[in-house]
Order: sequence, then C-alpha cells, then structure tokens
Amino acid sequence: MSFSQQTIQKGGCKLKTIQLGGSPLAVPAAAVGCMRINQLDAAGAEHFIRHCLDLGANFFDHADIYGGGGACESLFGDVLRQHPGLRDKMILQTKCGIVPGVMFDFSKEHIISAVEGSLQRLGTSYLDVLLLHRPDTLMEPEEVAEAFESLHAAGKVRYFGVSNQNPWQMQLLQKHLGHKLVADQLQFGPAHASMISAGLEVNMATDGAVNRDGGVLEYCRLHDITIQAWSPFQYGFFGGVYLGSEKYPELNKVIDEIAEKYGVTNTAIVTAWILRHPARMQMISGTMKESRMDEIVSGTGITLTREEWYRIYLAAGNILP
Repeated sequence: MSFSQQTIQKGGCKLKTIQLGGSPLAVPAAAVGCMRINQLDAAGAEHFIRHCLDLGANFFDHADIYGGGGACESLFGDVLRQHPGLRDKMILQTKCGIVPGVMFDFSKEHIISAVEGSLQRLGTSYLDVLLLHRPDTLMEPEEVAEAFESLHAAGKVRYFGVSNQNPWQMQLLQKHLGHKLVADQLQFGPAHASMISAGLEVNMATDGAVNRDGGVLEYCRLHDITIQAWSPFQYGFFGGVYLGSEKYPELNKVIDEIAEKYGVTNTAIVTAWILRHPARMQMISGTMKESRMDEIVSGTGITLTREEWYRIYLAAGNILP
C-alpha cells in the first residue's frame, strides 16, 4: 500500500489520496468524521459538506450511534435527499455493532438490520465501507461472514472493515470472510501513541513497552489494512484536546515552532505528523468548522523531516530507549 500520485488541489491545498486497504478504492488521506454533525442545522450541514467536497475531502465517516438514534446520519441524509447529486461525489462509511449501554452485537440479524437503518437514514442505496464498531466477544465469525456476503451480493456494501480490533480478532474474522478487511479504525495521535511506543521500547521494563494492542500497527502493514486514526487531537479516552492545553506545554511549544517554520497552523502539523508514518494511515477529523478542515487539508501536503517527527513524539511525553 502506498500513497497514490493523485492529489486534489483547491485553494492552494493538496489533498493526498491512498488506496484503502490495498483495494481499488482511492480515498483522501484526511477523512471527515461526522460524529458531531448534528451540532449544525440543515443549512450549516449542507454548507459544511459542500465545503469538504470542494477541498477534495470526500470521505465521510459515520456510525449508527452518532448523535443518538442515528441523528447524525439522518441530518446528513436530509442533505442528500435535498441534493441527490452529491452522493456520487462522495465516499460514505458507517459503523455498526454497538447497542449503547447494553451490549455489542455482531449477529447476522443485527448487522443487516443496522445497515438497512443506516441506508434509510443516509438516503442512499449503498455504503462504500462498513466497519464493525468495537469487538463483540460473543461474535460468531461465520454469522458475520453471512451478513457481509448478503449485503455485498445485494449491492448494499462495497467494502468491509473493523474498528478497535487487535490482530487476532481480525485474523479470526478474516478466516471466515470472503471479503478482505480494508480498515481498522484506531485512536492515534502524538498523545495517544501506544502502538508506536510498544514497538520502540521492545524488551524494556517501561510503561510504553506494554503491548496493549497485539502489534496491530505491524499487522495492518503486513496485511495492507488501512489504519484510520480517530480522535487524533485528543489525549486519553476523550480526555480532552492537547493543542493549547496546559497539560502539554512542551508538545505545544514544539508543534508551534514547526508550524511557524512551514507557515501553517498547529492543526496542520499534527495532521502531517500522523500522515508521515509509513503505515500510510487515514486521519479521521472530527471538526465541524470549515476553517479547521482547511487547516487539516493543508497539513496533508506537508512531509515532516524524520527529526521533526521524533521531536513531536518525544515532546508528547514518549521516550526513546
């Protein structure tokens, strides 16, 4: 898997694309996370969607639980129903499998029902990508395979992936699937970089040496599975944003210095930091601000030096042996 030579240019910004999970599907390196789109009204949502499309950020990430009861998908779908021509200009991904506060459910019945609900709310006849949202320990992989095959044969889902799964969980699932998993959505950023530290602090009695994910970074690279980095600007599990935070003075100092060198914002530099890794990740943004999407897109055109990348990694509190 490698960066495509294709770029999308708008207003001086170049948005790189990658082949998603080694598939023929070319996607922008920065995707639009829609978890908070219901914070906008219908007019605001339409304007934001059109702005993202103008930037080349045409990959929109949803989940059936976002906004509660599918509210985010429904608002997005309202825009598509009013302007159906927009659907052909975008790539839609959603996730299923979480029954909020109750359980995870990867049963065939639930997956198919969830997809039908998402299709209805989004106002489309098909999804480009469907992810299983977090692991279900009661998963029967044969059932998942039947659900995927049914949805694909009906033309309702083109590609499949997972979210927050380790290598063994993916391997167990893949054993029974007739479709290759193309993505694993995982939290990643300078302040949440355990998948990096575990690989750097091998054979050490340090906190960073603890392998918390089974070597998912290397597994995904070996099997051409795209890592989609969610909450890239957060620390902890929704602990807060580290940019501008008093908890991360050194990290902000270093990022701001590098941002000044390139003449961009700190948001652009974090984007560039994530995309600099040779795993060729796809970053999932979470902003609903057009100006911040501009900053994110500008970051996709920057290639940090090796020294700059490690400076940011160390400034976030990570160590080198």
